[in-house]
Amino acid sequence: MARLYGFEDMAYRRVRESEAEGIRGAASRRLLEQSYPAICEWLNAEGYRTTRGGLWKPDVLASVLDNPAIAGLAEDETGNLVETGGPQIIPPGDFLAIRALRPSNNPDARRADQREYLVSGSLGICGLCTCTLGASPSNNGSRGYRCLPDSAQHPGGCGKVRINADRFETYLAEQVLAEMAKPEVAALIGQARAEVLAQAAELRKEAAAARGRQARLGKDFGRSSEMSLKAFKAADRELSELITQRTTQARLLEQAKSVPVGDIPDLVRWWKHAPLATKKGVLVLFLEQVAVFPAAARGSRTVDADRVALRWRQWGVATSDEESA
Repeated sequence: MARLYGFEDMAYRRVRESEAEGIRGAASRRLLEQSYPAICEWLNAEGYRTTRGGLWKPDVLASVLDNPAIAGLAEDETGNLVETGGPQIIPPGDFLAIRALRPSNNPDARRADQREYLVSGSLGICGLCTCTLGASPSNNGSRGYRCLPDSAQHPGGCGKVRINADRFETYLAEQVLAEMAKPEVAALIGQARAEVLAQAAELRKEAAAARGRQARLGKDFGRSSEMSLKAFKAADRELSELITQRTTQARLLEQAKSVPVGDIPDLVRWWKHAPLATKKGVLVLFLEQVAVFPAAARGSRTVDADRVALRWRQWGVATSDEESA
């Protein structure tokens, strides 16, 4: 039997803090009624992996958040929840609130919530606070991106920016395809892809080196009492953050490997039928960052350069030094 994500042991008495952070982040997003696919995208982008080292999927995440052990609870023979005295990764109240959402948000219940998002990872940011945008459906169920309010899992977020995903993604596609259509740009795509993938490989090396330092740190701490537990935890946490950051950045850039090289006669038609992974790769190849600002007026349906600022990736001679505003 596989261990429960977030715990070191099958008795649910020892918390694995590096995984517990992921559970708390996922729980806070679930309480905001984000869909399981959206939360899985966030977990995967942040570098969290399942106990088997795989990517998160909605059904796997749902089973973890539905396990009472994460709140220090257990179900008795009659199905009632009772306290176990074990550690609480999330408060029991949050767990009950998440369970209350279970009937209406079963991963298999509503296909509309399973639509994927084009902008992922650190590519999209809030133009006001620079925090990463998260996938967040609106109250009417339409896809959307949002800057989440400040919290322990999303520090610094202002919560003031939200944008409709369909209009936002259409605007980005128009801008990127206009660049791809330029002959001088098309000729450099192969070279640019190689450059981006080389950057990803270097980030992977940095992450591997940090893992090596983290392993040596643990061994040194076990052999000697010169370092305090507080200092060890601080150093270990710093290395974990570095590993997550480098791995996340590498994973984002590695999406560029799906970008085709060569002439594409009808770009618009090709884009409509291209796999999502390829579309994400195109965005990563052309754009370093996309900043979204508040709408000029409440309820505005306009998405243009006054609201979306594009920072184009610098490669070859085809990319302008200018940043659109």
